[in-house]
Amino acid sequence: MTDRSADILPLRQSMGGIADQLTGIPLRFPARRRWWIAMLIALALLLLLIVSTIELFTRGVGIWGINIPVNWAFAIHNYVWWLGIGHAGTLISALLLLTGSEWRNSLNRFAETMTLFAVLCAGIYPVLHLGRPWYLYWMFPYPATMGVWPQFRSPLEWDIWAVLTYLTVSLAFWYTGLIPDLASARDRTTRRGWKIFFGITALGWRGSAAHWQRWSQAYRLTAGLAVPLVVSVHSEVSLLFAAGQIPGWHSTIFPPYFVLGAAFSGFAMVSIIAISLRSWFGLKNLVTDQHLDLLGMVLLATGLMTAYGYVFEVFDAFYSGEPHEMQTLLDRAAGAYAWTYWGAVILNFVPLQALWSRRVRRTGWAMMLISIAVVIGMWLERYMILVTSLYRDFLVSSWSHFTPTFWDWSTWLGTIGLFLVPFLLAIRFIPMISIFETEELLHEEEEKAHG
Repeated sequence: MTDRSADILPLRQSMGGIADQLTGIPLRFPARRRWWIAMLIALALLLLLIVSTIELFTRGVGIWGINIPVNWAFAIHNYVWWLGIGHAGTLISALLLLTGSEWRNSLNRFAETMTLFAVLCAGIYPVLHLGRPWYLYWMFPYPATMGVWPQFRSPLEWDIWAVLTYLTVSLAFWYTGLIPDLASARDRTTRRGWKIFFGITALGWRGSAAHWQRWSQAYRLTAGLAVPLVVSVHSEVSLLFAAGQIPGWHSTIFPPYFVLGAAFSGFAMVSIIAISLRSWFGLKNLVTDQHLDLLGMVLLATGLMTAYGYVFEVFDAFYSGEPHEMQTLLDRAAGAYAWTYWGAVILNFVPLQALWSRRVRRTGWAMMLISIAVVIGMWLERYMILVTSLYRDFLVSSWSHFTPTFWDWSTWLGTIGLFLVPFLLAIRFIPMISIFETEELLHEEEEKAHG
């Protein structure tokens, strides 16, 4: 028996109860106590964001630690970090759907859900960073009688369209894939409130051949739109930096470097969520060791490609011979913020080497620790890229250090609450693993076994 068959076997044995198991999570919800503890923590963090935002709108962006020349700091840094985390969900689902990879079925739903709320957390940062957020509507090309039009050469304008486009397509892709499962939950519940909720959200799905045909076309179409968006959106984010003349940013490697880094941090977050949900709800028969193994291999591959970007960045600086580039590189390695550079290198790539071992990839707690290290390491990387390129300007008289204030930290911690609250609500009210795709795979496995 192959390793893959060994992982599928428990699924075949429990095939008749797969739909009941998955619909039972929102209908009967077996982890109430853990869920409420997590929700209270998330609500406290969300309240911190609300307070921080009110303080920001009342007093202005001066409450943050930004200065001249470090006029980009936590706001843009965490925008890039959250957007990177949001990339893997759509990528892992859409790309594997188009390539017919069966192992996506146990991961795609919560990965797509993660994408939506991570992009939401990223999207609020450009608004907060505007300084005058009540003029946000100026960035949209509405029919303005006063002739005030968006400046399409502004990176802030690129942000608006990149985030909105990606969020819209990701939302359409997520909801389209969810419709058959909402109908499955509707047909299994006996409570009137649940029937109304799932009946409305299932959009009248009856599972007819015509429904399946149109659904399949729509699902693959949105997947086809989502895959290039994953690449284009984070490439656009990298151009916010590369289009300028700042040493350490002005490099053609930034688009692929940022895309691979986004996939790296995003897959780490998918691993954290997969391991957590598998433990919370007893889903080891669905999120198997084989899934962790595959996630570990993908995490290792994207990590090594990101490491190549680090190496090439060093080579690029030496090859150019440009004194400011060289100084920025040396400052990152041995300057005031060297802890961010070496912290990123160590956390991103040292624990990662354990994933060469198949046993480590299949061990939940080890995968969890490695993934947490990567998420923290990628946060340090974005901090390093921003601050070390800005705090020493071309003019020595403008040099100044950046120190985050309480409101910098509180806003960032608050966005974690903004991510967790809707995500916890999602796992409470909708099936977190695709029911129909899992059952379809099990049918195919049974036919092969009896074949």
